[in-house]
Amino acid sequence: MKNLSVTTFIHILFSVTIAILIATFLLFISWDRDRSKIEEFKRYQLISVTFLSKLQSSPSPEELEKLYKELHVKPVEKSKLAALKKEIQEKGNTLFSGGSSAGNVRVFNIDGKHYINVQRMIYNLMLEDDMPENYYFEIAIASGIFIILLLLLLYLAVLKKLYPLKKLHKQIQRFAQGDMNTRISYEHDDEIGKIAKSFDDAIVHINQLSTSKNLFMRNMMHELKTPITKGRIVVEMLEDESMKKILIRAFERMNELITELAELEKVTTQSFEPDFEYIMLSEIVAESKELLMSQTNCLKVEMEEIALTTDKKLMALVIKNLIDNAIKYGTGECVMLHTNYNIIEIISEGPGLEYELSYYTEPFSQAEKRSSGFGLGLYIVHNILAKLGYRLGYKHLDGRNIFMIIPEKHL
Repeated sequence: MKNLSVTTFIHILFSVTIAILIATFLLFISWDRDRSKIEEFKRYQLISVTFLSKLQSSPSPEELEKLYKELHVKPVEKSKLAALKKEIQEKGNTLFSGGSSAGNVRVFNIDGKHYINVQRMIYNLMLEDDMPENYYFEIAIASGIFIILLLLLLYLAVLKKLYPLKKLHKQIQRFAQGDMNTRISYEHDDEIGKIAKSFDDAIVHINQLSTSKNLFMRNMMHELKTPITKGRIVVEMLEDESMKKILIRAFERMNELITELAELEKVTTQSFEPDFEYIMLSEIVAESKELLMSQTNCLKVEMEEIALTTDKKLMALVIKNLIDNAIKYGTGECVMLHTNYNIIEIISEGPGLEYELSYYTEPFSQAEKRSSGFGLGLYIVHNILAKLGYRLGYKHLDGRNIFMIIPEKHL
């Protein structure tokens, strides 16, 4: 019940209520039918006993007339008797038959009308049942239909009241999928309207923050590129080669950091969609080697050729970052790129990770948590793989760190 939507719960609630109501009325109809038959039998039994006892004393016409009124019957006209008897013979249905040695009484049904034949010595009376119509059953049925229709109207009214929630949900989904221009609108000032307005205010605030963040990131990266480029030019003029190498590496690291921030901004944007293409793994690895530049002499490639449907540039960046981390923080001379069926493995010698992998896929784990951690690298890798339909895996085996790029369908 906890996972049921409000709409589904209302469907179930009203369906069960209406089903119970219908079942109750069906039981009532069955009970009323049985009750009517019992009352009818008792009435005709009373008529039988009353008439047979009265006729024994040869009542006067006035007494018979009084008896007719008391028992709600009336005699059939003599002109119609012959036709009625013929009709009884052809299609009459006996409802009641009773009597004694003093005489007998039979009740016939013809097209819904009841006729009572009383035979007692010289008397042979044909009476028509004149009992007033009982409308309790019809009133009960009409009430039941009215209640069911009222429930249906309430059901439709509740669904109509909840319908704006579906619209609100679709608008929120569009925003969650990256449509930052989505606006939430609702005409009425009820609870749903207040939720819609609050969420619309939140969208406006988030858009403002996103715009400010994007502007800050672009301005910061632009402003940093200029002094880094100037500094790189000045470093080339230095004569001290050892100092020159240190400064060059420092400027290269700054450039790498700016590139990482740019990729981080792009990949973590909800509207970002990878450029998928059908490509061989060897082409992606070649792209990664170009990104690594001088570090490729520390890489050994032992892999089978695999065809992938992925974003070449992003997957190359993932492999490059994993190889770069393995070279930086591994204790061996080389890093191995290996394939295990459709899983890509980056293997390096070194001690195992101190924490769980999820600890290192958070941003700025290097600066905030470790003196020689993985910084933004694994955070970017984790987010890119999620966009491409992969996940990052890790295990430490026989003194080697093994980072794995695992397809989601492999899970």
